[in-house]
Amino acid sequence: MCGITGFINFKKNISNEDNILNGMMDTLKSRGPNEEGMYISNNIMFGHRRLIVVDPDGGKQPMIKILNGKKYVLVYNGELYNTEDLRKELLDYGFSFEGYSDTEVLLMSYIRWGIDAIRKFNGIFAFAIYDEKEKRVVLARDAMGVKPLFYSNVNKTFIFASEIKALFKHPYIEPIVDKDGLAELFALGPAVLPGRSVYKNIEEVKPGEYVIVSEDGISKDMYWELVAEEFKDTEIEAVEKIRHLVFDAVKRQTVSDVPLCSFLSGGLDSSAIAAIVAKDYKEKGKILTTYSIEYEDNEKYFKSSLFQPTSDRDYARLMAKYIGSDHREVILNHGELVNSLKEAVIGRDLPGMADIDSSLYLFCEEVKKDFVVALSGECADEIFGGYPWFTNKDMINADIFPWSRNIKERKEILNDSLKNLKIEELAKAAYDDTIKEVPKLLGESKEDARMRELFYLNLRWFMVNLLNRKDRMSMANSLEVRVPFADYKIVEYAFNIPNNIKLLNGREKGLLRKALEGILPNEIIYRKKSPYPKTYNPVYTEIVCKTMNEILADKNSPILNIINKKKVQEIVDTRGKAYKKPWFGQLMTGPQMIAYLIQINYWLEIYNVKIV
Repeated sequence: MCGITGFINFKKNISNEDNILNGMMDTLKSRGPNEEGMYISNNIMFGHRRLIVVDPDGGKQPMIKILNGKKYVLVYNGELYNTEDLRKELLDYGFSFEGYSDTEVLLMSYIRWGIDAIRKFNGIFAFAIYDEKEKRVVLARDAMGVKPLFYSNVNKTFIFASEIKALFKHPYIEPIVDKDGLAELFALGPAVLPGRSVYKNIEEVKPGEYVIVSEDGISKDMYWELVAEEFKDTEIEAVEKIRHLVFDAVKRQTVSDVPLCSFLSGGLDSSAIAAIVAKDYKEKGKILTTYSIEYEDNEKYFKSSLFQPTSDRDYARLMAKYIGSDHREVILNHGELVNSLKEAVIGRDLPGMADIDSSLYLFCEEVKKDFVVALSGECADEIFGGYPWFTNKDMINADIFPWSRNIKERKEILNDSLKNLKIEELAKAAYDDTIKEVPKLLGESKEDARMRELFYLNLRWFMVNLLNRKDRMSMANSLEVRVPFADYKIVEYAFNIPNNIKLLNGREKGLLRKALEGILPNEIIYRKKSPYPKTYNPVYTEIVCKTMNEILADKNSPILNIINKKKVQEIVDTRGKAYKKPWFGQLMTGPQMIAYLIQINYWLEIYNVKIV
């Protein structure tokens, strides 16, 4: 993976602004610690930071190609998983290659097919291509939104980057949040509106979208969208198809010139990926290394709940033994967990999922000591129905985002000057607008139509937020994490599977479980869904409460301009029990909600956010 940035102005000469570009590139060092490169011309400034994964010599960027007198320049972040298929097709058309990188294949594909090339890409990516003859820059982001791409259009200058922090290094952009952005933060956070960023004048290329910048202005269009189609396969055919799609996605994503490992929680999704890779490795005489995460003394304090019925450790060990992996457990210290809330904010450029973020940050920091690439099981829950809101009737029929149902309680945290923020209205409007987008299928039952809505909501909102978390926390440590279940072919097929097949035998992810029979031990296949592990140790609660008390006692703490201090003090004094509902998802309750407020304070302070 890499970091890309740049700016474009077709109205004036900007070639002497390389110092600005350098500053923007410097913020992306963690995304690309191995190499850097720049392309400078009168109207185009491209910068690139590279993390070398494939073809060290042949994948250097910015990549410039001149064919038939036409110049093309590419900066690219990501991986194409159908590189060799595309290369063969291009060779048949008479193209030749200087190396074996996917970077060169991506650029040659654009030269051959233009914008239509994007529809051919199977991978995770964000890129910008300068097409000199057409005098335009084309930017695009992968279908699922695994890789980020932000931009701003100010003073006739189009500025883009992999992360928001790079944009702030351009003199035209400031960290300004207006009342709409603040309402968004408290109505939806840590999620954000599609195409938005919370910050004023900063947008994000949507998953499956491309943007064209030219002398005539800016245009946008979607190159990939979900389609509702009648499902004609039988249950047996669906099982076989899912097994094939998952195996294909995992195997495509093991290509790497650097060490590769796999995350392993002992849950269904990560276990499936680890088992497929371990078998492939064993056939090649190699042993897969797997990693799991745990917290100090957590076994003493773990509490089973609807959201987290079982602990991971025993299952991860069972699975590691089953596949014969070199398994390593990363044990997290609670002091470091709280201290890293700040690093997690810097990674996201926004408040995130509290210690759900900071724990992943520390985990990736440890994995990076020995590996450059890892595989992870994200997205299967959104695609195959792994969360309680796919099976709990009250959650299914909630007329709001099921992972963020308690908006009224959020509003109570704000001080009197912000009580007029339309938080509940914004959340409801965002939900309603998304429901209107859901592809419809004539003749579909009311139940299947509602489940289609739920899956669409999860793909467009919850999954994107988790992918943002994975990308930022991993790339903050220069670790590339691939997510095989986010393959658009899996998503397209699964989206149209009827509920009675997708939730086979009345189980969450029932179809996926059936597809993995014979590949995983039954203890793993039929283990009840348990989400990303969090700490239950009271030491963590004490540390976050102490930290929040220090913030509340400091009259210069910027969060005091936003919150109801008395209400927050009550939450801290009760160790989070005065705020009983999850802030977001399944895990942000009690001390995690307090940690989220700590992150908001860090964010306001570190970024010197101006609220207008």
